[in-house]
Amino acid sequence: MNLDELTQRLHGIRDRNDWKAFHSPKNLAMAASVEMAELVEIFQWLSEDQSRQLPPEKLAHAGQEVGDIVLYLLLLCSELGLDMNEVVRAKLADSERRFVQ
Repeated sequence: MNLDELTQRLHGIRDRNDWKAFHSPKNLAMAASVEMAELVEIFQWLSEDQSRQLPPEKLAHAGQEVGDIVLYLLLLCSELGLDMNEVVRAKLADSERRFVQ
């Protein structure tokens, strides 16, 4: 997955629709949170086993919500001047340092 290409495509959609004024870090973080709540809703009231064996339509819906979350996070990184690859690698390295022995 080329995150720079995805970000450019997102910027194209944003610019064609004049949404830049609405894409503040605050708004993008809130939008990602709303999409996460929509993902959580798919799993609400399911057992652990049911959550691991979603029917095809719920699995597709979960994938759409994951996509929404990732795209909002890419836009948030862009607005904050963060490199998604770098922040994810740094966090993974920190987790490996803390939890892998």
